[in-house]
Amino acid sequence: MKTVKFFLTALLALTLSAVCFADDRPIPADQLPAAAKAFITQTFPEATIAYATIDRGFQTEYEVRLNDGSKVEFDASGNWKKVDCEYKAVPESVIPAAIGQYVKTNFPGVPVIKISKKMMGYELELQNDLELRFSKDGAFLGMDD
Repeated sequence: MKTVKFFLTALLALTLSAVCFADDRPIPADQLPAAAKAFITQTFPEATIAYATIDRGFQTEYEVRLNDGSKVEFDASGNWKKVDCEYKAVPESVIPAAIGQYVKTNFPGVPVIKISKKMMGYELELQNDLELRFSKDGAFLGMDD
């Protein structure tokens, strides 16, 4: 019984600390880092920012939702971390050339709908729900379905 109480107390403490440290709040688009604003303007010229949030947790991060349904996550400096276009193709300018070529060759006609930068490289989700992993230099590492 003491173990259960200890576990529940620890779980409650972790939950409360996560809530206390999370500061996910809306911000005006003009408060985004310059690099993030430039990325949005260049990559999504037809879209406008529907809303933006800042999360000042352990690392400052920004999330932007565009009026076309796309979502982009940025680090504190305004470098993109994740681009999620839901059901339409991620703009080709976001995808490194070697990765784009691999996808076109091996999955013709299947668009990339999500791309994330990871510590060791990139993760992509295709419209057919396949997930592909690539190194930082664009070498194919594997696939999940």
